Amino acid sequence: MRLVGPNGEQVGIVRIEDALRLAVESDLDLVEVAPTAKPPVCKLMDFGKYKYEAAVKAREARKNQTNTILKEIRFRLKIDTHDYETKVGHALRFLGAGDKVKAMIQFRGREQQRPEMGIRLLEKFAAAVSEVGVIESSPRIDGRNMVMVVGPLKNKAEAKAEARRNEQREADKARGNEPKERIDTSQEQDSFTQSLGESLEAEFRAKLAAVQERSAAEALLPKAPVVEAKAPVTAPAKAPAASRPVTKAPATSRPAVARPAVSRPAATAPAKPAVAATPAVPAAAPKPMAAPKPVAIPKPAPKPAGKPGPKPAVRATKPGPAAK
Repeated sequence: MRLVGPNGEQVGIVRIEDALRLAVESDLDLVEVAPTAKPPVCKLMDFGKYKYEAAVKAREARKNQTNTILKEIRFRLKIDTHDYETKVGHALRFLGAGDKVKAMIQFRGREQQRPEMGIRLLEKFAAAVSEVGVIESSPRIDGRNMVMVVGPLKNKAEAKAEARRNEQREADKARGNEPKERIDTSQEQDSFTQSLGESLEAEFRAKLAAVQERSAAEALLPKAPVVEAKAPVTAPAKAPAASRPVTKAPATSRPAVARPAVSRPAATAPAKPAVAATPAVPAAAPKPMAAPKPVAIPKPAPKPAGKPGPKPAVRATKPGPAAK
C-alpha cells in the first residue's frame, strides 16, 4: 500500500504491518483514501478531527448557499400611473434582495393586435429598474401574455451581506458609536506624569502645607485627660397660678373657702446669676371623686291572693214524668 504522512508527505510503498505500527507510534488513525488505486492509498490522520472539520465546512456552505427566487409582476396594457409606480417599487425591492423578476403583460380582446404597445411598456419598465437589474430575456409573446425576465446585478449572498452592513451602520449611528478621528502620535506629546499636588495652584499648595503643619503640631502635644462636666441640678420651678389647670369640684365636695392674699415684702438678697429655667411642668390634676352609686329602692311585695270561697251548691232536680 502507498502511505501518506499526516502533513501530506509521501512515505512510499510500505507493508500494512509497518503502516499500522507507524499509526500506533504517532497516535493517529490509518485511513484508506483511495481504495481503487493500484496499490491502494492510505493516510495517517486524526479521523475524529477530520469529521468535525468536514461538518463545519458543510455548515458554512449551507449558510452561504442562496436560492434565487423568480418573482412575478403582472401588468395590464392600460395600467394607471399610480399602479405602475407601485409595481416598479415592488420590482426594485425584489431585485435589491437578489431575486429575479418576471414582468408579464396580459392582453385582453383586441389588445392582442397591438403587441408594440406591450413592448414599449416593458422597455419603460426595464429602464426604471436599470439601476439594480438587467434584462436577461427580451420580451416575447406567450399565448395571450408577453413575458420579459430581469435579473439582479448582485447575487443573493452579496445582497444579504450589504443589507447586514447597512443594518449594522444604522445601529451604530443610533447608539452614537461612530468611529472617531485617530490621534496623531507621530509628534511628541506632553508629559502627563505630574502628580496631583503639582497640578494645584500655589495658593492651594500653601493652604495644604499649613494644614499639614497644624496637624503635625497637634499630634506632638500631650493629650489632656477628659473630664465630663456634670450639669447643675436645679429644682423644677413651680408653675404660676395662671398656668395651673382649673378643675371643678364635684357636687358632693365642700365649697371652697376664699383666702385673702398675703403680700410679702420683696427680698433684698443679692441677685443671683441667671440660670436657664427648665420648662414648667404642670401639676397633676386631682382625680375627681367617684359619684355615689344609686341606691336601689325595694319594690313593694305583692299582696297575697285571697283564698277562694266555697262554690255555690247546685240543686239536683229529678227528671219529671215524660209528656204524654
